[in-house]
Formats: sequence, structure tokens, C-alpha cells
Amino acid sequence: MLLADLQEDIGAAVVDSAIPGCASLLVGGDDPTRRFAIHSRHYAASLARSLVERFAATVWLAGSELVTHAAMEFVREHPPTRPCMAEYGEGFPAYLASCGGTRLPYLGQFATMDWHLGRMAIAVDTAPLQTLADGDPARLAGARLALQPGTEYVALDWSLDELITFYLSGQAPDRYVLRNETVWLELRGCRGELWLNRLTRGDYVFRQAVADGSTLGRAAQLAVGADDGFEPGRAMLAMLHAGLVTEVVQARGDES
Repeated sequence: MLLADLQEDIGAAVVDSAIPGCASLLVGGDDPTRRFAIHSRHYAASLARSLVERFAATVWLAGSELVTHAAMEFVREHPPTRPCMAEYGEGFPAYLASCGGTRLPYLGQFATMDWHLGRMAIAVDTAPLQTLADGDPARLAGARLALQPGTEYVALDWSLDELITFYLSGQAPDRYVLRNETVWLELRGCRGELWLNRLTRGDYVFRQAVADGSTLGRAAQLAVGADDGFEPGRAMLAMLHAGLVTEVVQARGDES
């Protein structure tokens, strides 16, 4: 058996909690397969513990039993595909919603915020642009902008930004009634500091489109379609004043 085949066999057996095809090569103790099973259990437990720690705010909201059980199942069904553990768990909020969505219909959206805030806590801002005055006004509609790395946009169906603020501040009220309402949220993080900013629908659509790589012209069209009171010039100035824009990454006169 080639080394690559051996490694693949062992890896698959660890993930699937199965006996590897190369079991005859295992040595040590009266029953080497039992010793091998210890590694498999440790693998699953370590990944699940990593997820639970990664979604600490979600544990605070839903309880450790629900999140831990979902984490163990998620690890078995969705093992890591990348070597960096910091990137593992992006699909967990949706999986968690399928586990606890009946009892807590807002759980998936809350966990999504938790995931983003965890990434943003280690983000570092780059030097922001102060103005677009150096750009060609005739080509500005075709410009694409880069935003600060610790920026994310999330649309919520509940007042979950207030809930997660309670967690971050450590000052939860004795009683809180979660409201079923639409919230357009901008999440910002830099050097351990986090900000949650509510936006109007037009500003949310505009900033989300810019973040997704749309040209300013296309982003403005989408925003006006969502909110006929949207003002592109004011919205662009607001992004500059907030220090969100870091670079004009593309500008072509043939796009709108």
C-alpha cells in the first residue's frame, strides 16, 4: 500500500469512526483497533469543542446542550475541508437552525452573527480613503470599491442585534421581549472592538452590493429599487466618512 493510500485510509477511518482497511498494520496493546478508536473519538470531540467555543454567544442564548449535540452531529456529517481551523464552522449556523429551528426560529440568524463577529474580532483596518476626488467623475458609476476587511452585512427577521449586544456587554436585562421585525445590519470589527449599526433598507442594499463587488452605478440602481428615497451621493459620502472604503479596485467607463 502506498503512503498516500495509507494516509487516506487512516484519515477516512478517523472521520467515519470506522476500522481502517489497513487494520492489520496497527500494533500496540491487546486490541490495536480499540486504541485507534480513541483517536477517532478525540478527533470528533476536539472539533465539536472547537465549534462550541467558537459560537460562545450562541451557547449563551440556546444553552450548551443543544449547541454541543448539534456540533457533534455537524462534525460527523461535515468534516473540515481546509487545514485552517479558524475557517471551520461557516456552515454551522444553517445546520444549527435545522436542529433547533422549531423551538428557536431565530437561532440560525443569531449564530450567523456570532460567526461573523468572531472573525471580525481579529480583523485589522487598513488606511481608509478620505475622498474619491481623484477619480474621474465620468467613470465613477463603473467603479468598484474595496471595503474594510472587518465588515459584513446581515438582514435579520428579529431584533437579534439587541440580544447579541447584551451578550457582548455582559449586561442583560432581567426581562427582554424579542421583537419579530426586519433589521438591516452592518457588522464592523477591528482589533477586538465590535460595532453593530442599523441601516435603512436603501443603505443596506447599496453597501451590501458594493461589498459583493457591484459597481457603484449598479449598487445605486439596486438601492433605489429597494428604497425610492435613497440618495446615492449622500450614501457614498457616509461610507467615506465612516472609513469603510479602502480602495478603488476597478473603474471602467463601459459599465453602469
